Amino acid sequence: RPEIAHAHQPVMSPSHHGWDGNGAAAVPTPMPKRLDGKVAIVTGGARGIGEAIVRLFAKHGARVVIADIDDAAGEALASALGPQVSFVRCDVSVEDDVRRAVDWALSRHGGRLDVYCNNAGVLGRQTRAARSILSFGASEFDRVLRVNALGAALGMKHAARAMAPRRAGSIVSVASVAAVLGGLGPHAYTASKHAIVGLTKNAACELGAHGVRVNCVSPFGVATPMLINAWRQGHDAATADADRDLDLDVTVPSDQEVEKMEEVVRGLATLKGPTLRPRDIAEAVLFLASDEARYI
Repeated sequence: RPEIAHAHQPVMSPSHHGWDGNGAAAVPTPMPKRLDGKVAIVTGGARGIGEAIVRLFAKHGARVVIADIDDAAGEALASALGPQVSFVRCDVSVEDDVRRAVDWALSRHGGRLDVYCNNAGVLGRQTRAARSILSFGASEFDRVLRVNALGAALGMKHAARAMAPRRAGSIVSVASVAAVLGGLGPHAYTASKHAIVGLTKNAACELGAHGVRVNCVSPFGVATPMLINAWRQGHDAATADADRDLDLDVTVPSDQEVEKMEEVVRGLATLKGPTLRPRDIAEAVLFLASDEARYI
């Protein structure tokens, strides 16, 4: 057995390439696909953390429906990943849209839905005034909770409608570190993410009786376009006060902006060393969606 692998030769774990009993190299076996044949919906799947989830789900054999309001990004991603991935326009704060997305997935994939990922969300305005309880805005609070909390509740409702009769399925929501700790985001955003944790607990208690698992992940900060856009808002009052939806006006960040945001996050993180990236969050969601988490 060679002691050194050349740069062009990938090192494979013994469990997946191995050597037979006579010392000869065995034929490599592919890594198992953890969602092979399953059908999944990922809301907010066109970019950021959602895009990473879509890509990883597809890599592991899932037939994935991207449900998003960003038509251009959603259709481009679906086209890039091939026929097993499709796109449907969906505003998660509108129940008819959520119902339509679930029905569309069921009709496209033989009445089956195995995984529903509530990932769509907004941060809300990030100016100093917007982050203060002294200048609390009721309309802003309502807007953020309609997308983040109501959107998650509607996703759970319609996913359960499809999953409970089959007595199987996994619903995974993306909350936030702001659902665990205070002081890390605006009040509306923090309240909405706490709401997702509470919804997850309640729905898990009810749907467990029907064989449906309900979980959430609460990621730390990650340098997504949405977070970098929020950082821009906090440093540009003129832009932040413009009369447009800042959660949708997300441009592709420069490499320098990504590096700066990652540096900020690393400085705040308890775990030193690795840099949190969307793929890391996608891996956690993949685990909870897979049969490896069948009793979680």
